[in-house]
Amino acid sequence: MTHWIDRAAVLLGEPIRQHQAISGGDVAAVARLELASGAVVVAKASPQAIEEATMLRRLAAAGVPTPEVLAQDSALLVLSLIHHDGWVETSWQDLGRVFARLHQTTGPHYGWHADYAFRDVPILNTPCGHWPTFWGQQRLLPLVADLPSELAQRTERLIASLPERLPARPAAALLHGDAWTGNLLVRDGRVAAFIDPACYFGHAEVDLAMLRLFARPGGEFFESYGCSSSESDERLPVYQLWPASVHYRLFGPSYRGLVERLLADAGVMFRA
Repeated sequence: MTHWIDRAAVLLGEPIRQHQAISGGDVAAVARLELASGAVVVAKASPQAIEEATMLRRLAAAGVPTPEVLAQDSALLVLSLIHHDGWVETSWQDLGRVFARLHQTTGPHYGWHADYAFRDVPILNTPCGHWPTFWGQQRLLPLVADLPSELAQRTERLIASLPERLPARPAAALLHGDAWTGNLLVRDGRVAAFIDPACYFGHAEVDLAMLRLFARPGGEFFESYGCSSSESDERLPVYQLWPASVHYRLFGPSYRGLVERLLADAGVMFRA
């Protein structure tokens, strides 16, 4: 850690008085830095620091609270410290409003100007004008080779059926891209910041599906967002399958049951 702490001091033009590793998810090293001036910031070591900074600025431009990007180079991001209390359950209404605001920002196509990654898991973002093709070829297909053969075959069958399952050209909304509750910081019932984005333009339901994979947004979330919780239920397992497959590749067979369940929920069953 010491070498990138030293680099943070150079980028900020100020000595680091103290540093402490903090939880930063599973794909990057993160530390809390106390500067000589007494200010406290957060440093994140990442080979995608420049692109993450671009994403944070894009979210901020869409009206979403984010940490301020204080400094960056090709492998390090220094951000303002966001105080939060973790009580997402008290913040569903404001989260709904913020997601609605985010998804009002749209682009001319699906994808992003550059590919991205979760550690060694590629996130392909080549611009595409047909949503089922984008979801199948650039999200689900790259992970098929990492799945057990039965699940891989079922996923391939699902991909082939996507033109009948997904809208061809929904609005290309700006997405957070990894919208689980650990990346949505809240304080006193309000959104404090969205962090750790993996942005691209796509169907807005993708963010909501990711949110629902590990959490249960209350009715006030959907009311303030502007839809019912059941409007997208038939597409929910199709969109949740991608993060579940990412988890399988990153963390192993403990996520096999989740992948199997989502394929079953999508009606893609095992064939002997």
